[in-house]
Amino acid sequence: MPTMIEPKLIAGNANQPLATAIARRMSMHRGMDVSLCDARVERFNDGEIFVEVYENVRGEDMFIVQPTSNPANDNLMELLIIADALRRSSAARITAVIPYFGYARQDRRSKARTPITAKLVSNMIVEAGIERVLTLDLHATQIQGFFDIPVDNLYASPIYALDAMHNFRGQMEDVMVVSPDVGGVARARDLAQRIGAPLSIVDKRRGKPGEVAEMTVIGDVKDKVCVIVDDIVDTAGTLCKAAEVLMENGAKEVHAYITHGVLSGPAVERVSKSVMKSLVITDTIRATDAVKACPNIRIVPTAPMFAQAILNTWNGTSVSSLFDHKTLGPIYEGLYAAE
Repeated sequence: MPTMIEPKLIAGNANQPLATAIARRMSMHRGMDVSLCDARVERFNDGEIFVEVYENVRGEDMFIVQPTSNPANDNLMELLIIADALRRSSAARITAVIPYFGYARQDRRSKARTPITAKLVSNMIVEAGIERVLTLDLHATQIQGFFDIPVDNLYASPIYALDAMHNFRGQMEDVMVVSPDVGGVARARDLAQRIGAPLSIVDKRRGKPGEVAEMTVIGDVKDKVCVIVDDIVDTAGTLCKAAEVLMENGAKEVHAYITHGVLSGPAVERVSKSVMKSLVITDTIRATDAVKACPNIRIVPTAPMFAQAILNTWNGTSVSSLFDHKTLGPIYEGLYAAE
């Protein structure tokens, strides 16, 4: 009988700690060692990226763990070059595990003579020989349609539902989920339905890009524990301003659950000085020392979910089962107390 092909992981330099955690988690599930493929991903003096895979990958089911976070261009090129190296080495299938999909905010033409860069990036990924993409909380779900290959878009809301029910136990009746803008209502509603909380919206109007002119709270947040839900926090200006507006409207506390902690520029300082009691992000983007040291930023792991999703992809079972927080509960055993 033919030998069963085991899943093999390889990682770029974007988020080695997450890749290592995924491999460790897969080892627990498989009951056997799953380690990162021995390879080197380095740069020449002029910045060119070079990849060399030291292990035989012929006929293997390969998974590349590489978010395309800052520096987005370098990390994207690493992903493409690793894929090319694997394809030319006769890997049987190549899946890109992209916890944070960079350029996702450029998913449409916002004005004349602008690109749709998310579509360009998807074309590059397909042309590199990648046959499947596994990602988390795409900024716009229609990006899945930009690819001509299968795309599995996981959701952070089941993890956040577990976290909220654990950390707000005893005061769940006071919790209100808040969308920071009209465009994020669907994402906020998803978490609200999971934890049985009402929904509010902060309507923002911009004077010019990057500058919020006015914010209005839609809904009664008086004496509520407000939880702002979004997919990306970049400079944190809008987030901190929304927290202030909620407190001005009578909120008891303000917390935030945001999937991808880009946290560029003055973001960490803004969060540390804001009225928010906590900002909860995932580890899809490698945390800087400043992020780790910030007292009101907490990071929840995604490795258990990604490990299970990779195993489900490898053995041909459903990935959508991970959309349910009840299914994720056993996967996150020990992190959250049973409810």
